[in-house]
Amino acid sequence: MTASTGTTDTIDVLVVDDDFMVARVHRAFVERVAPFRVVGVAHTGEQAALAVDELGPDLVLLDLYLPDLFGLDVIPRLRTAGHDCDVMVISAAREAHAVRGAARHGVVDYLLKPFDFEDLRVRLERYAVQRGRLLATVVRSQADVDRVLAGAAAPASAVGALPKGMSVETAELIERTLREADGSLSAAECATLSGVSRVSARRYLEHFHTIGSADVSLRYGATGRPERRYRFRGRSEGLRTGEAARAQRR
Repeated sequence: MTASTGTTDTIDVLVVDDDFMVARVHRAFVERVAPFRVVGVAHTGEQAALAVDELGPDLVLLDLYLPDLFGLDVIPRLRTAGHDCDVMVISAAREAHAVRGAARHGVVDYLLKPFDFEDLRVRLERYAVQRGRLLATVVRSQADVDRVLAGAAAPASAVGALPKGMSVETAELIERTLREADGSLSAAECATLSGVSRVSARRYLEHFHTIGSADVSLRYGATGRPERRYRFRGRSEGLRTGEAARAQRR
């Protein structure tokens, strides 16, 4: 196990994976995303429990196929010990019982291996937003409770909460292009159809993915990096712009 120190405005992460090289890659990925900081790495369930005791991370990236325990069995042990850290599963486990078990244990996300940096980045950024919302919430009414409980599941409005440098007009254009596509689109294809640059198209598409309004899949070619392809998440979900009503009538 390893540990580090830092400032109080960071989100401390414990990486748990039985493969030393994979854990190293995951650590490198996490440390590229602000405000996350890896404070430790563990390779077994026992090490993970001890590391949480020692380091008190905010978030645990938890593999399920550990040499001594099934990963989900670590979570009740953490709760019994009084730890309220969040858990994000990162695993190759595709079995339905594993996914159901993760949901019952209240994990904040479930990311299947293999994945690339962008897949993890959008999940970490979404978690940071949700965590900040929870920490800042003051409950005065049922509406406040409903907003907290719905925050993780309800896609945010890109038009109402665009990052600095993005425009409502371009967001609506990219949304419309993605909604009307016959299947998924790459950033290059979206750029061609919408008339914006590939860099801009990719930025807006990644934003939609970050807030949960678009899904991403990887298409592997014969050589080179896999191509990221985007699909709008449901005809009646996601961004509520002027196109939403027309899409719902189809």
